[in-house]
Amino acid sequence: QVQLVEAGGGSVQAGGSLRLSCVASGYTYSRYDMGWFRQVQGKEREGVAVFDSDGSATYAYSVKGRFTISKDNAKNTLYLHMNSLKPGNTDMYYCAARQIDSDYTGRRAAIVSMSPNDYTYWGQGTQVTVSS
Repeated sequence: QVQLVEAGGGSVQAGGSLRLSCVASGYTYSRYDMGWFRQVQGKEREGVAVFDSDGSATYAYSVKGRFTISKDNAKNTLYLHMNSLKPGNTDMYYCAARQIDSDYTGRRAAIVSMSPNDYTYWGQGTQVTVSS
């Protein structure tokens, strides 16, 4: 069973930075996409950034140029470096992962997805609060 444990949330003033981390364990499959999602209480989760199994990053338009997603395979850890934070970035942030099948050529058999509905494994979340 895949387990994801987030850390690094906290309170910061606008313009500040935070780094979120997500340690993964229990992987039994060879290929996973991992991503960060956010959720304000009472609203649906939405994608922030995804690091796919081929090592490429995809970002939500609102965070491009300010957030950077990265992965340390040796530590099985996914990161989200958040810079120039705004009060609107105040949310609960979740790490998620999904298995990706390969086709007969060995390439990924699914497109990269920013939809939380496509992700199977979830962490418990970490709160980010940005004050003005």
